[in-house]
Order: sequence, then structure tokens, then C-alpha cells
Amino acid sequence: MAAVALNNVTKAFGDVEVIKGITVTIEKGEFVSLLGPSGCGKTTLLRMVAGLESTTSGSIFIGERDSTGLPPEQRDIAMVFQSYALFPHLTVLENVLFPLRMRKLSARDKQVERARAALELVQLLHLADRRPRELSGGQQQRVAIARAVVSEPQVLLLDEPLSNLDARLRENMQEELIQLHRKTGLTTIFVTHDQEEALSLSDRVILLNGGQIEQVGSPSELYSKPGTRFAASFMGSTNLLDAEIVPHGDATAANLAGGQILQLADGPASCGPGTVMFRQEDIQMCPSSATSQLKGVVVTRIFLGARVRYVIDLDGQAIRCLAPTDKLFEVGETVGISVPVERMRVLRD
Repeated sequence: MAAVALNNVTKAFGDVEVIKGITVTIEKGEFVSLLGPSGCGKTTLLRMVAGLESTTSGSIFIGERDSTGLPPEQRDIAMVFQSYALFPHLTVLENVLFPLRMRKLSARDKQVERARAALELVQLLHLADRRPRELSGGQQQRVAIARAVVSEPQVLLLDEPLSNLDARLRENMQEELIQLHRKTGLTTIFVTHDQEEALSLSDRVILLNGGQIEQVGSPSELYSKPGTRFAASFMGSTNLLDAEIVPHGDATAANLAGGQILQLADGPASCGPGTVMFRQEDIQMCPSSATSQLKGVVVTRIFLGARVRYVIDLDGQAIRCLAPTDKLFEVGETVGISVPVERMRVLRD
């Protein structure tokens, strides 16, 4: 059953069209991320679902109800903002109670019971009497989430809620959001520009580019099988090599710009200009004297703890490789590079 359905939705500010005919359905209970770079339209799209921005054309259904022209308070949604938007003069419990009292949901004693249950869900019931200023950033974020879920909305909207947290807190909050979604089953739309967040949290990812949908799929699909050059480059650190794809026996090979040849798995039907894509963790490095598909020169070596990142000059094209620390290669050293054929894709745009 669809929880949210957008049908050919557009949004223009004056002559500038920022959302360009988006059609997508989000199923009940899904956790879906709107992912993309700054300015791609993801927050505008979320605000349109929330009713905080009007549509220029198209329709938005929440459940079976056409909500296109409804104000936010009639949409049965809840939203968590990047800034948390807590009321500084109210206690934590009063902040969580606020939407129940505004919408007169249940009797007052039941309201307090529901608010306390929501705080217990985010493990903050012991701070119910504190003011927001007495809380850490992560605790304020959890209060904002408790306030959003307390009314049991049809849809929970999260607008980059982790962007103000430091790295460790972000990681902790990602884990808590996963647990919260499992416990509540709320349909959740999460806006982020961070591909790691989208991959770790989502059932599906909607990748936006220039106000349009670039690709929709599960995290593993978008990471392993990007459909376009933009999707490949945005979803993690990716190596993209321009090449001419030519027949090579029963398969194909990529003639790279410097004259080196890379064996591919694609059949002859895929010949012509293309881009060979592979992830930095897919590369196998070896000494130049060993058998390998390609040869390159180490330009940079960066120690990352468990692994080392190398930047390698491949006839004028820079590629990046994540390698184990058991064998280190020096800057300026010529190395062999191999990539399993099943880990490479040929992109056409």
C-alpha cells in the first residue's frame, strides 16, 4: 500500500524550475532517502510533501487522500528539522506533549502517557524535566524525534537531522534511527547529501540531480549497479575511465587513453565510446614485476588505519585504490593494477 505518491510534481520559483516532473511512490513502512548534492531539490521536495511549499503542478497523495492543497496540519505527517526547532521555554516532556495538545489527540492523562512512552523510545525519559539548553546536540535531536513520532503520523519526514552532529554522534544516531524505524514501522522520508547515511539507513534511495530523479533503487543496487556516470560518481569513491570499447574475442576490452587495454566482461554489442567504472576497493595492487591488467605510478599514499588509499597515475588519468596495509608501495613506484571483470561496469552517458 502506498503511503506517499507523487505524480508528475513540479516546482518553480519564478522562471527557475527546481523540481521537474517527479513521479515516485513510497510504500507503507518504507525508509526512503532523498539523496543528492546541494541544490538538487531534495529539501524542496520534502517540504512539498509536508505542505510547507506548494506544488506548481502535479499531485501529492498521502495514503489514499489527495493532499496537494492541504495545509501541513491536515496531512498527518511529522517533520524533524535540521535545527531541531525545540521550544526553549518548555521542558523536554512539554516539548513532546506539544503536538498532542495542539491537535487534541486523546485525553490529557493519555497524552502524558504517550509523551513519556515516546521519550522512553529514544531513551530520554530520565531527562523529561530538563530544558533544551541543558541537553547535548544529540539529546536535543532525540527529543525532536520523540516529538515527531508521539502523534503516530502516517509519514515521518527528516530534513538532514544529523548534519549538526559530530562524527561519533552521527554514527550513534544512525544506529538509533534504524532501531526506531524497526520499533515503530513508520513510513520515513529522510533527506541527506551524505551517501553513507543514505546507504546505511534506507530500504530505498531516490538519487536526485538537477530537480529530477537520476536513479531509484536499494542501497546495494545504487552502489553496485549505478545506471549513469553521475550516479556512479556520487555513490561513493568511484574510478571512471574514458575508453573506446572494442571487440576482444568473445567479450570486449577497453582501449584506455594511454593505450593500455583492460579486459571486460561485456559482449560485442556494447562496443563504442564509454566510461569504465570500478570502485576503489575493487582494485588489486601488486609489484610492477607481477602479472596485472594495467600499470601505473603511485602519486600519493594516505594511511587510513585499517587500509591505505593510493592515488595512482594511469597515463594521465588519476585513479584511487584502497589497499591493505600488509604491503606498502612507495610514492613514485610503478605498480600493477588488476580489477576483477565482474566488478567493472561500462556506462554510456
